[in-house]
Amino acid sequence: MAEDSRDDGNEGNPEDEFRDMLKDFLAGNTSIDPAKLAGAAGLPNDPELVAQLISQLQAAMQHSGDGINWDLALQQAKGIAERGTVVSLPAERTQLEQALHVASLWLDEATTISELTGTPKLMSRQEWVTATIPVWTQLAEPVANSIASSLTDVLTQSAPEGGELDDVIQGASKMMRNVGGTLFAMQLGQVVGQLSSEVVSGGDIGIPLLDGGQVAILPQNVAGFGAGLDIPADQIQLYLAVRELAHSRLFRHARWLRLQLLTSITEFAKGISIDTDRLQQLASDFDPGNPEELRDAMTSGALIPPKSDDQLAALGRLETILALVEGWVDVVTAEATKRLPSSAAIAETVRRRRASGGPAESAFSTLVGLELRPRRLREAAAMWQQVTDAVGSEKRDALWSHPDLVPTAADLDDPTALIARITNGQPEPDDIDQAIADLLGDDTTERPREE
Repeated sequence: MAEDSRDDGNEGNPEDEFRDMLKDFLAGNTSIDPAKLAGAAGLPNDPELVAQLISQLQAAMQHSGDGINWDLALQQAKGIAERGTVVSLPAERTQLEQALHVASLWLDEATTISELTGTPKLMSRQEWVTATIPVWTQLAEPVANSIASSLTDVLTQSAPEGGELDDVIQGASKMMRNVGGTLFAMQLGQVVGQLSSEVVSGGDIGIPLLDGGQVAILPQNVAGFGAGLDIPADQIQLYLAVRELAHSRLFRHARWLRLQLLTSITEFAKGISIDTDRLQQLASDFDPGNPEELRDAMTSGALIPPKSDDQLAALGRLETILALVEGWVDVVTAEATKRLPSSAAIAETVRRRRASGGPAESAFSTLVGLELRPRRLREAAAMWQQVTDAVGSEKRDALWSHPDLVPTAADLDDPTALIARITNGQPEPDDIDQAIADLLGDDTTERPREE
């Protein structure tokens, strides 16, 4: 007969006592309905998902390390993506492959940025989740860590003075970080899984989710995009293929751009804090019969206080570069698809879809505190069109050759000053700039060869 694990050496261990309390909670020996707990975690009332949540929370309590297990987000997202997946037919895939080939030829006429060397990929929803989850976790991690730290701060502040419960609080804080991190990871997985049913391509969200200028189209979602539109499917495929190729060409050409964007987003996210007073109020008023209140606070962004001046400035810079990217893609796509009879109608559908955003995109913005759609997109597109009309596509595209040449927010307000600078000649990158470009393997700032 095995010895009772609760021997005399372990009796009264504060961490074990707290773990046992949470075990009773997860075993249903409390007044909280597991289905409501799943709802508070942002999960549907599905017996399989409820069981998965309980299992993961129990595993989190036993986890001896610190930090968030982001594999949970991947598992959750892939499970959601798999549920709605419909395998595309061979004929449909062949049509998309042909559309991508034609789109590349059309783009050659609309931009001087060279075509891609890699092979475009037709992705399932699960493949899109697996390929993009590293970026999603990178964007979400600063907020997740802030929430986990705030949970332990509230627990510590709520403890009675005197130090009698210091050991209990220390053990409880570690487990609360793990449990809080598990809930956040599963919420992120829910969002990414839902996004997999909304996006039509790798660059659809605007931020560079795929590395190395990878081109990706999701056949199932492209078909869903055209559902209900009185537009031939082949025209929709061509238009979306051009947009995706334009987006990928830009990031492959300006290799510094992806790093700058992701770094800016991460720096912005690191500045996000959690309103501990609001969290403490939620804890003190917590109703075990209504755990949805906690979820509502999370999904409404109520726990994230107003942005600081530094954050607003960083957000402004981030929105400008996102708008510049999307605006350039819009202008180049419009030029490349002028042969399509329904080009204008499809472009308007894209604009409306982008303006409203999908439910999962909205959930991400409240979860992380960052909106993915730039507000100044119309101004950016208008600026790129004016530049194109004034100096042509070659000089327009040359602005992406170096970060110092990229238009600014002031240029969105007054493109005439930008056009004057281009007309008068842009400065060449100096030796330091060229060395950095060479280190990154960027050939976009290559100096002219001597004759």
